Amino acid sequence: MGMLHTLFYFIIAIGILVSFHEFGHFWVARKTGVKVLRFSIGFGKVLWSHQKNPDSTEYVLSAIPLGGYVKMVDEREGKVKEEDLPKAFNRQSLWVRTAIVAAGPLFNLILAVALFWLVLVLGETGIKPVLGEIKPGTFAAKSGFVEGEEILSVNGKTTKTWTEAMNIVITSAMDGQAQIIVKVKNLADDQTDRVLAFTENDVQDSEKLYELLGFHPWSPKLKPIINEVLPDSAALAAGLKKDDLILSADGTPILDWLQWVDYVKNRPDKPISLVIDRQGTQLTLGITPKSVKSGQVNEGKIGASVQVPENLLKSMEAEYSLPPLDAIPVAFKTTYDYSVVTLRMMGKMLIGKASVKNLSGPISIAQIAGQSATMGLVYFLKFMALVSVSLGVLNLLPVPVLDGGHLLFFGIEAIKGEPVSEKVQIFFQQVGIALLLLLMATAFVVDIERIDWSLFFK
Repeated sequence: MGMLHTLFYFIIAIGILVSFHEFGHFWVARKTGVKVLRFSIGFGKVLWSHQKNPDSTEYVLSAIPLGGYVKMVDEREGKVKEEDLPKAFNRQSLWVRTAIVAAGPLFNLILAVALFWLVLVLGETGIKPVLGEIKPGTFAAKSGFVEGEEILSVNGKTTKTWTEAMNIVITSAMDGQAQIIVKVKNLADDQTDRVLAFTENDVQDSEKLYELLGFHPWSPKLKPIINEVLPDSAALAAGLKKDDLILSADGTPILDWLQWVDYVKNRPDKPISLVIDRQGTQLTLGITPKSVKSGQVNEGKIGASVQVPENLLKSMEAEYSLPPLDAIPVAFKTTYDYSVVTLRMMGKMLIGKASVKNLSGPISIAQIAGQSATMGLVYFLKFMALVSVSLGVLNLLPVPVLDGGHLLFFGIEAIKGEPVSEKVQIFFQQVGIALLLLLMATAFVVDIERIDWSLFFK
């Protein structure tokens, strides 16, 4: 997955989400009689525009695809023609103005419902939530989880796939739930409820929490047989081929694939002497794993995958889907749950009870867009649904320059009986811009620290 792939799907995702948001403002404005001068997707230099006639809306695509806007007739932004005064935004009733402003984030939440519904109907295919090795000292070990147990439900919600189970555990913990009930069954089909207990200090950073949980999917012992060799890889340079069986490394017998992976990880840029079996003939090869940044450390990578028996993969697959009508309430509930978790997480970060490392900036969002698209349509749709929830909730926050800030001013106007003065609005909008710039800068720094840049340049 290269940079062009990543950027392409990032632009597609943001373009759809921004278009839907701005269409909310546009559609309600038109329905309530407000004249729209321009509907723009993106900022900056205009790449394409269309206008039926000088008195109609101009539709624009601009160079920077990180937002958009709907420009309406408004006396505060310039002189308005006499015949257009009744169609000016500032001359509309309080409730009309409120509906127009609120429509953007609400359309993002509606889009999230539609996307979650589509994901539920199309169905997800993943691996079964069967537990692998439980390491001592983790939450999983303290709660009594055992390798080989399959997670059936989390807090009463059925979990068919590993990803679904982990998402519910993490979001429930980050939502402030002190105890999470996980129902599991063992190899004898005996069912047991296990309880995960957390403190506030445990749930400040979602990435750190996942490590502390100690959950890992069950992985069978696989022979160290090479399957695919990637272009421009250490494996290709060393002469490794499909079906090669790795026998030893630097004289150490290699018994399974995970042992080989760990051996390589610990030797970035260090030469390894391999003995392999190729069609019954033993050969000696030299290989030097490439050094790749992973978090705060460098790991060795050779660019080759393991050969997995087809029947083994199928035995671990799980599919989950719902009929169209059954999926509707679940889609609404999923959108609501993620909205609440997003709002609470923002609140915790504001008061210092959650780490700013939970923020995702444009770089990490772009990377996830590319990764989810590579995994398939359903994963990409789910990614867009989650980002749409975040955009909807973020824009409803009572911060000037955001839609929620305008709604706050309208609320004050409803109480006072008159609009907030333009001077006060300008002041708080400047404060809002400063806060947003600070938030964006923080997210960007967090992105820089945690991004695996090699994924952009493969």
